Amino acid sequence: MAASGGRRGCGRRGYGRSGDGERGAAVVDFVLVGALLTLFFMAIIQLTLVLHVRNTLIDAAASGARYGTLADRSAADARERTAQLIRVALNPDFANDVSTSETSYQGVPTLEVTVRAPLPVLGLIGPRESLEVKGHAPIRP
Repeated sequence: MAASGGRRGCGRRGYGRSGDGERGAAVVDFVLVGALLTLFFMAIIQLTLVLHVRNTLIDAAASGARYGTLADRSAADARERTAQLIRVALNPDFANDVSTSETSYQGVPTLEVTVRAPLPVLGLIGPRESLEVKGHAPIRP
């Protein structure tokens, strides 16, 4: 037959061991891709949390402003209502800085409720007073 010394194949060296140089590559690929996907997933979850906190604060400020403009309520009631809504929906630390003021919007007197809260960077932890939202309601005569 052939003068290849009893070996099968086309005479290429290492024919039977072509995958030996890539042993363990699948594990490394899995770890690298898995870590990258986990990082993206956690970033999306954190962005969702930031948007949830922001929208909750906006809703609490607007609701507190509307509550404070009722006939038998005052700006102090608006502050307390806003802080109460924030404490129920989020961490009580987010309700530490709630203020009210009377402003004018397009010639209409309004009650403005301002909430300054931490921007959640890592979970609910973040730099203080980085997030500021306002809610408005017209003051009824």
